[in-house]
Amino acid sequence: MQRFQAPRWLPGGHAQTIWPALFAAAGAPAPMRRERWSTPDGDFVDVDFADAAAPDAPLLVLFHGLEGSSRSHYARAFAQRAAQLGWHYAVPHFRGCSGELNLAPRAYHAGDHEEIGWLLQRLRARSRAPLRAVGVSLGGNALLRWAEEAGATASATVRALAAVCAPLDLAAGGHAIGSGFNRQVYTRMFLRTMVPKALAKWRQHPGLFDRERLLAARTLYEFDDVFVAPLHGFAGTRDYWARASSKPQLHRIRVPALVLNPTNDPFVPAASLPTAREAGACVTLWQPAHGGHVGFPLGRFPGHVHQMPQAVCAWLAAR
Repeated sequence: MQRFQAPRWLPGGHAQTIWPALFAAAGAPAPMRRERWSTPDGDFVDVDFADAAAPDAPLLVLFHGLEGSSRSHYARAFAQRAAQLGWHYAVPHFRGCSGELNLAPRAYHAGDHEEIGWLLQRLRARSRAPLRAVGVSLGGNALLRWAEEAGATASATVRALAAVCAPLDLAAGGHAIGSGFNRQVYTRMFLRTMVPKALAKWRQHPGLFDRERLLAARTLYEFDDVFVAPLHGFAGTRDYWARASSKPQLHRIRVPALVLNPTNDPFVPAASLPTAREAGACVTLWQPAHGGHVGFPLGRFPGHVHQMPQAVCAWLAAR
């Protein structure tokens, strides 16, 4: 995977990010069944499943990225790969991302390791075979934070895990997405769905946050400062980004973990990526020169993301 080369007709991190997101998921998604789970705090999460023919087949769990779902292009690519391998497949939705507003006065965030742990424990309890987990972007950072907190006990829940294009240093990623072309394209794209969800949460819980500050937010830093951070126990964006970042604690991971970050990812500056010394003995770093943000298009028209799930699943299966 580290030798991945993008096609000549799709140069640069932005093109390799945008093209697959628009065209890789063309066609109808594979059918999945949905279960609604009640959470300990009186809320709910929706989990989508694709079942394998063999009851004792391995289970692949995918944690999606910011504003993602089981319909995201990368989730559908992993679903296809899981089906090819004969694996069970599950996509737990972070709260508010399954198409219905959640109930509690909270949403989700990049360091939500307690939620990840609760979901993995429930999935492990119902699986007869080894469980493998993948986190993409925000979901990848949250998955790594769970592994860091779980330490040696993580191996009782998962056989191995992988984080794809995770913003390991949230401050570096947040500043990158908040400036220049990134701000005009990606920030606007995310805020287009995040702000209405936050306003719906305010109507559900009047006075939960400063509504006028939220309406004035033009960057993820400002949005996180008024909404994400206070709702989840952080003092503000700086505190949230510092405490939720997985990079400073990668060395605490005690289960096989793959951390895949293309160096041309527009959301994750290459200078912020960890070195092998920082990562620790249990973490494998893949840092190819191409791929964009969860892109990894093949060398034919149109681009697809299937090369990345194939490589990641092969790594997970070998552990």
